[in-house]
Amino acid sequence: MLYENKIWVANSEEGKIFLLPSMGNRHGLIAGATGTGKTITLKVITEAFSDLGIPIFLADVKGDLAGMCLPGIDSESMQKRIKKFGIDNFVYEKKATCFWDLYGKKGHPVRTTISEMGPTLLSKILDLNDVQEGVLYIVFRIADENGWLLLDIKDLRAMLQYVSDNSSKYTIKYGNISKQTIGTIARAILTLEDSGGNLFFGEPSLNIYDWIRCDEKGRGIINILDSEKLVNSPRLYSTFLLWMLTELYEKLPEVGDVEKPKLAFFFDEAHLLFNNITKALLEKVEQIVKLVRSKGVGVYFITQNPADIPDGVLAQLGNKIQHALRAYTPAEQRAVRVASDSFRPNPAFSTEKVISEMGIGEALISFLDETGKPNIVQRAFVLPPQSQMGTIDDFDRKEVIFRSPMGSKYDTMIDRESAYEILTKKFESEEDQKNEEKIKKEEEKRIKDEEKRIKEEEKENIKREREAAKEAARIEKERRLNKSPFEKVLQSATKTAASTATRAITTKILRGVLGTLLGGKK
Repeated sequence: MLYENKIWVANSEEGKIFLLPSMGNRHGLIAGATGTGKTITLKVITEAFSDLGIPIFLADVKGDLAGMCLPGIDSESMQKRIKKFGIDNFVYEKKATCFWDLYGKKGHPVRTTISEMGPTLLSKILDLNDVQEGVLYIVFRIADENGWLLLDIKDLRAMLQYVSDNSSKYTIKYGNISKQTIGTIARAILTLEDSGGNLFFGEPSLNIYDWIRCDEKGRGIINILDSEKLVNSPRLYSTFLLWMLTELYEKLPEVGDVEKPKLAFFFDEAHLLFNNITKALLEKVEQIVKLVRSKGVGVYFITQNPADIPDGVLAQLGNKIQHALRAYTPAEQRAVRVASDSFRPNPAFSTEKVISEMGIGEALISFLDETGKPNIVQRAFVLPPQSQMGTIDDFDRKEVIFRSPMGSKYDTMIDRESAYEILTKKFESEEDQKNEEKIKKEEEKRIKDEEKRIKEEEKENIKREREAAKEAARIEKERRLNKSPFEKVLQSATKTAASTATRAITTKILRGVLGTLLGGKK
């Protein structure tokens, strides 16, 4: 709730406990065991931020934050709490909400493009080594030089295949590009895709300024990302959170110290962001959390144990709310000590002892004062929220989604021409050219084979004719050598007759010639 333009969060024995709006971008932590009241605390702070005109983003991992779109329900227990806190003007009211969902089922889809993610962050998310990261940079560079957009995962996969197939072409310009490295990157991308990355990467990509909006009453829009399914894919969940932090840092202008944050970010199940995180990626997170404050953004982590947050990040969280922790095992006892040591001590009680004694809705709270210094820790009871506690049904959710102006902008996915389509056409064109060349070569080979066949046929025919002639001569020869007596008499008679006829003709001719000559002399 708001009280004198300050965020009234809880009451202690000393009085009201306020979170100063001017300290809202100094980040914060809400920690505590399951069932101790973290969600209620989150809602109370979120509602107050919204009433101040501060837009909110929060991840709803259990579905019970969606109830902020409806007014709270009055009950006897609520009346007792309201009376206990001495709230005179408490009203149940719904808050300005907008639902989002990476899977596009329970809210407007949230997407970004591969190009917007960039090779640096993508390499860290995929846990690539220096060599693999270098090759990924080359892939992005080649795509950029050719004007090939990298919008979704199939674009990136197509580029990897293209660079692998043409590695020798780019080796001289960019250095060695091994197929083994390309294969390793492809496998890492496949893992991200299987976890839902094919839905996260695409268009229309989210414009971060669409989360920095107020309604007609001047209340900051509470952007609720349904994460019930998303948290089952820790890689995708952490990918999204890191991308959002990076987007905020890169897109928002420097504003320095502000009267109130321009945007407040609440990350539930924060341990998923830091589980098995690489050193390089952790350094990136620490840097962004440290610098994004100057952009007017407050980042709040919600987790069960402060030990889930790396020391470098935890040290930057100025506003802390610690609900009860159970300390049954040695590890849990150490966690309690770590949590108590993060507070500025209060001489009135032992912080370490109180952490294990608190009940539901009770918390240890230390906010920053006007100068940015942490106040001493106080034991307090958190106020009740004004909106509905718990989940909502599909009808109420769909009504909020239907009324949202974001639907016309983000609900329909766009798949414009990008690297995948261009390279597919290029591949098909090259395949067509190869097929044409293949057909041409096959035709030329067919003609040559036909000419060869004809020549071989001609040679074969000539050979057969020669062999037939030889065979005929042989038969004739054998026939001559093996003539019957009748054939021999006939042949002799024929020759004699021919000879006689020849002689008669010759004699006749000679006579004629001589007669002519003799007659001339007379």
